[in-house]
Amino acid sequence: INAFASENYKLSDITEGNENAKIKIYSYQSLTCPHCATFHAEIYPLLKKDYIDTGIVKIYFKHFPLDLAALNAAKIVQCVDEKNRISFLDHLYKTQKSWVRGETIEDIIQNLKKSAKQFGLDENNFDICLTLKDLENNILNDRIEAVKNFQINSVPTIIINGKIFKDNLEYKNLKKTIEKLI
Repeated sequence: INAFASENYKLSDITEGNENAKIKIYSYQSLTCPHCATFHAEIYPLLKKDYIDTGIVKIYFKHFPLDLAALNAAKIVQCVDEKNRISFLDHLYKTQKSWVRGETIEDIIQNLKKSAKQFGLDENNFDICLTLKDLENNILNDRIEAVKNFQINSVPTIIINGKIFKDNLEYKNLKKTIEKLI
């Protein structure tokens, strides 16, 4: 078995915040979704400053790939060292318009490869990561579970303490919901 696959790769939730936070937010996202990129750029930083960094909220970023490019990107995120995953997510959302551009899935993979290198994933491990069937199955099974449990049909979908957030996804609405739970 390849050392990379057995030692470095762990399918674990990408989370941020206090383990004992009273409020748990699950954010189901697809890395190729423009609305998810907007959430990550505009709402998440405010959420982080006001509630995650203060220990009130723990956030879980959940993969919900809508296409092959998003699935490949999700796999690569999981193969990046755990301490770099959130900054890699930030990077992928910030640069989404450029890395999703390509004539073929191969073009997109090359774009991802350049990005992953900046976050410590070398070319060899990048290529191995894309072939990990267990990883792919875990990501897709998570997506199936989300559909089954929450009837998710679009992203981003936010689940707060087990309930789907149905308001318009604006920070003031999220804040109102969180404040009621504190």
